[in-house]
Amino acid sequence: MRRALIIIAIILVLLGIGVATYFLFFARTAGIAVAPTGSVSLPVAGQQEVPDIGIVNTSSTTPVIAPVPVSARLVKISAGPVVLGEVLVDIPAKNASSSPDVAINYIERESGNVFSYLTNTKTITRTSNKTIPGIQSASWLPNASLAFVRYLSGTDFSTINTYALPANGVGGFFLPQNLADIAVSSTSVLTLTSGVNGSVASLERTDGTHAISIFSTPLSALRVSFAGKNQYLAYTKPSATLPGYAFLVSGTGRFSPVVGPQNGLVALASPSGKWVLVSYTLVNAMQMTLINTVTGETFPLPVATIADKCAWMADDSVIYCGIPMNPPADIAYPDDWYQGAVHFSDRIWKIQVSGRYAQLVLDFPKETNDDSLDAEAMAINSFGTVLSFVNKNDGSLWGYSL
Repeated sequence: MRRALIIIAIILVLLGIGVATYFLFFARTAGIAVAPTGSVSLPVAGQQEVPDIGIVNTSSTTPVIAPVPVSARLVKISAGPVVLGEVLVDIPAKNASSSPDVAINYIERESGNVFSYLTNTKTITRTSNKTIPGIQSASWLPNASLAFVRYLSGTDFSTINTYALPANGVGGFFLPQNLADIAVSSTSVLTLTSGVNGSVASLERTDGTHAISIFSTPLSALRVSFAGKNQYLAYTKPSATLPGYAFLVSGTGRFSPVVGPQNGLVALASPSGKWVLVSYTLVNAMQMTLINTVTGETFPLPVATIADKCAWMADDSVIYCGIPMNPPADIAYPDDWYQGAVHFSDRIWKIQVSGRYAQLVLDFPKETNDDSLDAEAMAINSFGTVLSFVNKNDGSLWGYSL
């Protein structure tokens, strides 16, 4: 297995070094802010002080704009652009006379301010006015108390910063610079450091302390995520022109192949890790399959998209995806989509895992009088009653009651 990994690494290392930062952070270069030169060094992970690296502790004067209901179930929460990555939290009823609610927590890209939208009352509250312009992505704790945000700094946009931003704006700390990837669970943060000699994944507490190395690999161009308890998913950075591979990694660091080689491979593990949704390209056409990691069985799906446009239900039973209508032919998927060279017109579909059948949930163009949706950063609450997504076409944030 190690020899096979080394061969794959040789193929992918040059691609990974050259394009990894581009795919993660340059999809919308206009929104990136450069931190001032001569900034002080970053603190050690876990420290609560905030250095002067693009972060300003000032109050924002930007007014909170009310959400726009489009239909009984669809609402435009923010015209955006918002940071990719929002989190939905179920709020129990306070008493017998009140109703439970769902909070959709998100970050405004221009300012870095944090907001919370309540789906029942249809109100928006600014929870933090700490200014961090140019954030590219956010990985939230499930309870929405903290978001690990990523942004670039330096005169040549070469430094990747990862900052733990509390939802109330109080405190915060930095993780080490130039992390290749990050994933967050309720108790842990999974980070990946990559270089010419391969990659090392570490696990630490959500306060940035007690980091331990959990696995290493000669592959230098990887994405990582949690895949159930004490298990991780690692797959090679997707490219339309290179074969991709996905692996399950045990808590002891043992790699088990899941799928590959497949060009343009993108993988999305279910919350339990029993299933992996895989998208890839075949003769420039998108394909999508479902893999049972216990039995190794592979099931083709009746609809196709890029797996990054999907989200799993908490119980592994359902997947929601933005499925393009009439996607252009002769396009390098997923590369051209990541780079913004191609845009889709999506409808939202529900895929039932047990029977592998698909059901149309939201005909977005019809619901909005022909507005075009290119869905990304899809998320769903744990009870499966509210779906949120960002429209890649304009960075707006939407909510839909299921």
